[in-house]
Amino acid sequence: MSQATAEVAATSRRWRRFRRNPTAAVGLAIVALVVLAAIFAPWISPYPDHVGAVVNFRARHQPPSAHYWLGTDNVGRDILTRVLFGYRISLILAATVLIFAVPVGVVLGLLAGYFGGWTETIIMRANDIALAIPPLVMALAVTTVLTPSLVHSMLAIAALWWTWHTRLIFSIVRTLRQQEFVEAAKTLGASRFHILFRELLPNCASAILVKTSLDFGFVILVGAALSYLGLGVQPPTPDLGTMVASGADFLPERWWESLFPGAAILVAALGFNLLGDGLRDLFDVESV
Repeated sequence: MSQATAEVAATSRRWRRFRRNPTAAVGLAIVALVVLAAIFAPWISPYPDHVGAVVNFRARHQPPSAHYWLGTDNVGRDILTRVLFGYRISLILAATVLIFAVPVGVVLGLLAGYFGGWTETIIMRANDIALAIPPLVMALAVTTVLTPSLVHSMLAIAALWWTWHTRLIFSIVRTLRQQEFVEAAKTLGASRFHILFRELLPNCASAILVKTSLDFGFVILVGAALSYLGLGVQPPTPDLGTMVASGADFLPERWWESLFPGAAILVAALGFNLLGDGLRDLFDVESV
């Protein structure tokens, strides 16, 4: 059996295991629905014009009905429409933060784990200092100094999110650097760049994938918390955290205005966490 055939067979076995894992299957289904809802929001939302600064006081505070499935907010905008578009904001926020944070954390973890010595001391001590600062507190500080916006929210969250990936990759690489395949690469004259990114990095790929999928849900929660406090996405842009904060002023009589956006946050975070747990079981990753 050729190497390509063996890899195809191994991938097929992993996919069958993944499908038979109810946690992973449910998580994947939820994530797929959230992503599809965000992508096709302009076509499936009942009132696409309610995304912007639309005011319809005749329909304000309407409870869920046939016309407004999730009710309306305090200015008469359809909550279902704004939840669908709010998923877009949440996914863009999480994807952008992780696109910046994951590569930085992975590279620093590779360097610290492989070279050791002063490289490890400098990187990991800086990592320890950054880990001592809660991401939400750092994000609050940054967005308070800067003008609250989606871009500044992404910068604020990404400023500390790399630390978790650095510590994860460092612990893996420190174990792998004494393995026979690394010593064989050194004996054959492979460069340090080759060893880091062609030998060690592929062996960290499953852990990175699992950690990233779990992080999606956490970043969505942190972004929603910033918006809830008025330091994230600003109105009239539809954001789930902002919608929860606006609806909280009318609790408990008009419960739907904060309950449904809050449930949308819960569903998205739950989906990514279930998917991450399923991937962790699939790849037998224990350190994430």
